[in-house]
Amino acid sequence: MFSSPYMWYKEKRRRLHLATTEAAVCGIEEGRSERDREKREERMALELLLLISTAIIAVIIFFAFRSNGNGDGKAYKLPPGKMGLPLIGQTIAFMQPHSSASLGDFVDRSMAKYGKIFRMNLLGKPTIVSTDPDFNRFILQSEGRLFENSCPTSIAEIMGRWSMLALVGDIHRELRSIAVNFMSNVKLRTYFLGDIERQAVKILDSWTENATFSAQEAAKKFAFGLMVKHLMSMDESMPETEQLRREYHTFMKGMASIPLNLPGTAYRKALQSRAIILKIMGQKLDERITKIREKCEGLEEDDLLASVSTHPTLTREQILDLILSMLFAGHETSSGAIALAIYFLQACPKAVRQLREEHAEIARLKKERGETALTWDDYKKMEFTHAVINETLRLGNIVHFLHRKAIKDVQYKGYDIPCGWEVAILVTVTKNSNVMSFSGGPRLCPGAELAKLEMAVFLHHLVLKYDWELAERDFPVSFPFLGFPKGLPIKVRRFGGNQVA
Repeated sequence: MFSSPYMWYKEKRRRLHLATTEAAVCGIEEGRSERDREKREERMALELLLLISTAIIAVIIFFAFRSNGNGDGKAYKLPPGKMGLPLIGQTIAFMQPHSSASLGDFVDRSMAKYGKIFRMNLLGKPTIVSTDPDFNRFILQSEGRLFENSCPTSIAEIMGRWSMLALVGDIHRELRSIAVNFMSNVKLRTYFLGDIERQAVKILDSWTENATFSAQEAAKKFAFGLMVKHLMSMDESMPETEQLRREYHTFMKGMASIPLNLPGTAYRKALQSRAIILKIMGQKLDERITKIREKCEGLEEDDLLASVSTHPTLTREQILDLILSMLFAGHETSSGAIALAIYFLQACPKAVRQLREEHAEIARLKKERGETALTWDDYKKMEFTHAVINETLRLGNIVHFLHRKAIKDVQYKGYDIPCGWEVAILVTVTKNSNVMSFSGGPRLCPGAELAKLEMAVFLHHLVLKYDWELAERDFPVSFPFLGFPKGLPIKVRRFGGNQVA
């Protein structure tokens, strides 16, 4: 007990002073501790930055070493060329868009300086570039022995690890066999032909005279509607078909983008669209499996789902990647080729007249026989049409180059191609009759005949219904896929002699 209020007050002041002093001391210590911690964090950040910088320098040195000598101590006689900057190399120059009827300025300059076979750094990898038709054929025919397919990582991630674009070996052969059987000549005659004609007539009848529209988009709509019908029996009137088309459009933009998986990038959006596309396809697969188990009436038996939904060895992931691969291959090849034909023919009235004569005669004979729909025999009689198709593919190749990788050290014409090096096969060889429009060797496109059939049927009805002209100057460009900067805007008018159609 305190003897007086004064003593009580004095004791309170003493305790408050002690508490304040202790707090101050603690605060000083905490401040020192905080500053020490900040210094330690700064030191760790500097050490981490130094480590990362060292790693980057090491990677650059490694790639520079790999680029100039393969890094295994062997002395190779490499094709001439320059590797450019490590990692980047000449990728930007090589990937510049250019006319699809040419090889591009970078390749033209390199050929003039080094010849038809040269080396470069492409997509961060030492690469041999070939514009030599004989070497191209040798590479494709040596697949599995000296070379194997090689797909850029960014494209493989978007298309899926079970995409036929990325696979090699037995699994590729198995999936390709399914695709070949699905698009065999028997299927083309009995299953595809009628739908191709109906889809072509539907698209062409929707065109308005003297209105400007995109021929490229019309060709894409034609090919897309046809492929989803034959892959999954999806009709254009279905809401999910339109959703699938929109997501596929976003998906394709990502295929042509810088592979940065960051929010807002085309690459990230493509991966998101891929997930939605696979969800829609997965629902169709589940519905089909349920129908098969329940033995429902009216079961679709001719589409791709019919052949893969009961496959004994394929996984769900493999089935979905296969369907997406075939949608990509069937849509891009056919739509691009049809757009090219429209483009080249508008500049060649003589070829249009010859086409029109051939198809008018086919239509006249059919009318005499009381027939309306095209038959396989009609298709086989389209000799000039096939010449037009081949010339279209030669002048504006759908595929600019193919990726392969050496799996052994290879020698060709005095040059060494080291094991592990990439090979870029330039197939757009202007003024060369040996152009490979649909790849070659064991990886020959299984849909090549389907694409030609679609072109022939579309051209049959096009030349009998319309004349057309470019509404604006446009031209086909390559890289990474064929396209028209303005969408190939055209105007059409009814052809006066279309009574034979």
